[in-house]
Amino acid sequence: MAEAALLLLPEAAAERDAREKLALWDRRPDTTAPLTDRQTDSVLELKAAAENLPVPAELPIEDLCSLTSQSLPIELTSVVPESTEDILLKGFTSLGMEEERIETAQQFFSWFAKLQTQMDQDEGTKYRQMRDYLSGFQEQCDAILNDVNSALQHLESLQKQYLFVSNKTGTLHEACEQLLKEQSELVDLAENIQQKLSYFNELETINTKLNSPTLSVNSDGFIPMLAKLDDCITYISSHPNFKDYPVYLLKFKQCLSKALHLMKTYTVNTLQTLTSQLLKRDPSSVPNADNAFTLFYVKFRAAAPKVRTLIEQIELRSEKIPEYQQLLNDIHQCYLDQRELLLGPSIACTVAELTSQNNRDHCALVRSGCAFMVHVCQDEHQLYNEFFTKPTSKLDELLEKLCVSLYDVFRPLIIHVIHLETLSELCGILKNEVLEDHVQNNAEQLGAFAAGVKQMLEDVQERLVYRTHIYIQTDITGYKPAPGDLAYPDKLVMMEQIAQSLKDEQKKVPSEASFSDVHLEEGESNSLTKSGSTESLNPRPQTTISPADLHGMWYPTVRRTLVCLSKLYRCIDRAVFQGLSQEALSACIQSLLGASESISKNKTQIDGQLFLIKHLLILREQIAPFHTEFTIKEISLDLKKTRAKVNDLAATAYKTIKTKLPVTLRSMSLYLSNKDTEFILFKPVRNNIQQVFQKFHALLKEEFSPEDIQIIACPSMEQLSLLLSVSK
Repeated sequence: MAEAALLLLPEAAAERDAREKLALWDRRPDTTAPLTDRQTDSVLELKAAAENLPVPAELPIEDLCSLTSQSLPIELTSVVPESTEDILLKGFTSLGMEEERIETAQQFFSWFAKLQTQMDQDEGTKYRQMRDYLSGFQEQCDAILNDVNSALQHLESLQKQYLFVSNKTGTLHEACEQLLKEQSELVDLAENIQQKLSYFNELETINTKLNSPTLSVNSDGFIPMLAKLDDCITYISSHPNFKDYPVYLLKFKQCLSKALHLMKTYTVNTLQTLTSQLLKRDPSSVPNADNAFTLFYVKFRAAAPKVRTLIEQIELRSEKIPEYQQLLNDIHQCYLDQRELLLGPSIACTVAELTSQNNRDHCALVRSGCAFMVHVCQDEHQLYNEFFTKPTSKLDELLEKLCVSLYDVFRPLIIHVIHLETLSELCGILKNEVLEDHVQNNAEQLGAFAAGVKQMLEDVQERLVYRTHIYIQTDITGYKPAPGDLAYPDKLVMMEQIAQSLKDEQKKVPSEASFSDVHLEEGESNSLTKSGSTESLNPRPQTTISPADLHGMWYPTVRRTLVCLSKLYRCIDRAVFQGLSQEALSACIQSLLGASESISKNKTQIDGQLFLIKHLLILREQIAPFHTEFTIKEISLDLKKTRAKVNDLAATAYKTIKTKLPVTLRSMSLYLSNKDTEFILFKPVRNNIQQVFQKFHALLKEEFSPEDIQIIACPSMEQLSLLLSVSK
């Protein structure tokens, strides 16, 4: 047995050596036969599966292998044998040698070889089993790997087929899309070509309709055909690069000319036929009945709807297409010619009738003539709007021409008017009643009439200015005063006595009329007032008016000047009025100076000067409402004409003041009859006298001794103030 153990040692060493060599297979980093990660994972899975096999806790893995091989018929137990013989007996029994005996060395070696073989077999069984087990796994893995490889090959084939099909499909899809795109482009191109060709294809259709003998401009299809024709011309004109562009454009223009000719013929024939029917009603072709104008307008208004729709279409296209504008101009001219043919003789006849009815009343003629023309202009504008929607300057030209008939009749009458009142009233009628009241309220319809009225107004104003110059020269500058005009202060005293007697009678019997009720004659001047003083000079209310303030008591040139200015004020321009007013006032003042000088010679200087002052005050007050700058020469009293010796001078001056002051104040009261005016006028005279005496006293103190001053005996300032205080 010991020899057997010794024989087993080389086997163990060989196994250990084999294990060590096997360990070198997976040693890192110097691996003899390195395993892949997949192989390593397979080994670990097999090891884990082997470890999970059920084995007895008391037996080693070698016994487990021997048990699983079922090569030993006897089950081993864990009971410890009682003796060595039992162990050996059991061992031989297990080897099947319980009946054999080893007696020679050859038998032993045979037995040992057999035993060794048996041990080798028993020792390798577990490894063979494990090898077979692993081989089964390997076969399965190889089968699985083959299946996987086959599947991968199939997948790769499928992928290639898929890619092939996908590429083919994508190519087909792209080709389809390209074909659809090309189809869409071709469809669009075809539609575009068809759309462009549609304009050219319309030529035959339009030409056929225009050449049809049954075509009428009032038919339902004419306006749409006209719109289509306009569209075709507009389109072709905007594409000069098209082939046969000039040919088609010319043909369409010819069609347009036919259409325009049809519209023009229809409209002109309608208007001319209407005019002919109206003129045939009067054999003389000059209707002058009262209802003639009414008939003219009624017939034309009734015919307006027949052509208005057609004219509207022409007006809509006139701004874009020159041919339509020319057609519209022709229709305008035809319409206005027909209206002139009807209205011209009738207006001339009516104006002639108005002239015969008012041949002596120029104002009535102007009023009636202007009123007539206003109605004509308004009716013509309203009638024009029945036919047309857009205005034309030719209508105003016609109305201006018709208004000339009134002007031609009116002008010869104007140049023979000599009265300023008539000329002034004519200016007021033309300027206020006609231009301001009528024309300004309806400037659009009366624009043409306003031009004629302004021309008439300018002629009247020119005539008025001319007659005013003559009036100033003959009636103001050339006025020769009558003795009664210069009877001052006698006429004032007489008027004062009359006023006093009337006042006494009023106390006895109340009367409705008094001098305060006396006004200017109608038409003379609205600006003339009752008092000869200005408002600033007459702050106190007046219950009665002095006879000296009545305009009938004014000097005739003053009255004529103010009446003349009142006629001119609202009739002519401000600059012209200012020049004429300067001329009239200058002539008036010259006449007043002459009258004042005559009164001074006949009566006293005070009377002449007060006469002049009174009428200058009247002029200043009456011209204030005209708001015009006047240059008036101021006339003042000169009280420094006496010379002599100083003593005589002082005495004479004091005596003159003392004796003439009451008379002067009385004359002022007689001429002016207004305490406030008298005070205002006398105040600068009193101040002037006081200032002169103050200077005189200063001169005496400088040039004379006190004794000489006593000899001179100049009145003191206190005495002078007391003397002058009577005017307060």
